[in-house]
Amino acid sequence: MKKLITSESVTEGHPDKICDKISDKILDEALTVDKNSHMAVEATIKDNFVLIYGEASTKAKLDYAKIAKEVLKDIGYNEEFEVLVKVSEQSNEINKAVNKDKICAGDQGIMFGYATCETDEFMPLPILLANKLTKQLAEVRKSNANSILMPDGKAQVTVEYDDDKIVRIDTIIVSSQHKKEVSQEELKKYIKEKVIDEVIPKELMINTKILINTSGSFIVGGPFGDSGTTGRKIVIDTYGGVGRVGGGCFSSKDPSKVDRSAAYYARYVAKNIVAHKFCDKCEVALSYAIGKELPISINIETFNTNKKSLEKINDYVKNNFNFSVDNIIKELDLLRPIYYNLASYGHFGDSNLPWEQIIDL
Repeated sequence: MKKLITSESVTEGHPDKICDKISDKILDEALTVDKNSHMAVEATIKDNFVLIYGEASTKAKLDYAKIAKEVLKDIGYNEEFEVLVKVSEQSNEINKAVNKDKICAGDQGIMFGYATCETDEFMPLPILLANKLTKQLAEVRKSNANSILMPDGKAQVTVEYDDDKIVRIDTIIVSSQHKKEVSQEELKKYIKEKVIDEVIPKELMINTKILINTSGSFIVGGPFGDSGTTGRKIVIDTYGGVGRVGGGCFSSKDPSKVDRSAAYYARYVAKNIVAHKFCDKCEVALSYAIGKELPISINIETFNTNKKSLEKINDYVKNNFNFSVDNIIKELDLLRPIYYNLASYGHFGDSNLPWEQIIDL
């Protein structure tokens, strides 16, 4: 049976992603000084105004406004920004629930990890390509001081499948903020040659529709064209709508928050199950309770693609993985300042990340 699956991504200059990056830069700065920092500091942006707010428990002395302005400049926004900070200490009740002999879950919730054999990265092709397109938009812009591109942008990829096998790319959509003097014809040619042709596999470009800046002019962008808030791009951060996601975002949260750490571990387990050919697709679902070390539930779904019995798959997971929050943090080495670079272009698929490693059978 044929079907079309679409995934979207945005550049680091999109207002929501600006906020994700500010939040994760704050987290990294805290962890650099104090690896036991407990952080949940978020951001909202509109025009040249940034609000930073949340809870923090850290020995680090953080200049939140300075961090936010540095992130904006690093992304490519050179305007002057006003920053208002409303950050308080983490609730003592939560702090006591988390900090025991072993680290326990900092919140309740559900988390999902997903993997598929359809790409070398064990990621769904639509989100993999959408993220590559937006990352390429940023790299092209940053590598050329006279680039016609500006920081805000989006991409969308629609892939045609036949019985879960990739057939071709049906549609590619790219929208990029650009300089005022650039014509639409010049922009479309530039993006096609510098971005799309550099990223998309030519063998999948079969009668592919390419749509570039369908709204026409896109000069006003970023926070001056829309508002942004931390945590509003969780589908882009994960699997692009293929496979479920939990209700919590990743950015801003230290590893005691299982919204982040357990989602990473669920991906780790799912990827290993698929990589070892137990099945073609796998989703690992977890749930936790605040103050508890171990998950409340673990469920493994193979979508009827398993090549070995579910009993053997469950035995493999039981014998090789430890879902305690304390172990997740230690095994994946999460108390490090690694999060700023994760805040855009997806948290999964990079083979250098600890939760992307394939362990020996």
